[in-house]
Amino acid sequence: MKTVVIAIVALVALVTAWFAFALNWSYASGERAGWVQKFSKRGWICKTWEGELALVSLPGSSVEKFNFTVHDDALAHEISAAMGKRVSLHYEEKVGLPTSCFGETRFFVNKIVEATDIPLGPGVVLPAQPASAPPAPSSPASIPSAPQ
Repeated sequence: MKTVVIAIVALVALVTAWFAFALNWSYASGERAGWVQKFSKRGWICKTWEGELALVSLPGSSVEKFNFTVHDDALAHEISAAMGKRVSLHYEEKVGLPTSCFGETRFFVNKIVEATDIPLGPGVVLPAQPASAPPAPSSPASIPSAPQ
């Protein structure tokens, strides 16, 4: 009986150590930029924020999707507010989490930055806010008439 209890305690300690290691160690970290096109809180028992970022490298190229998970509710609200805007998401890739209770993806977002410029290609940048248009003529008399 004593051996069984020791084995169970050792197994629980080993599983706890593995979860602690997998949650605190990152296999990789980086940033992805694009447009958040899908974001929702999902799960049967463990609810997590899951999203999809549309990545476009060059105009006319096919869209690549980056699926990600968010644990922080405050960050989730920031991402929801940035829907439809170009953003940069900083993420950490976690490997070895055995269940989907931690998230449906391996990519855990921990920071969002709204992008101010939209790169169209090497050296070509489109400002996110369009430049102001020249002022319109103030009266119909100032509009030149077409020759007849």
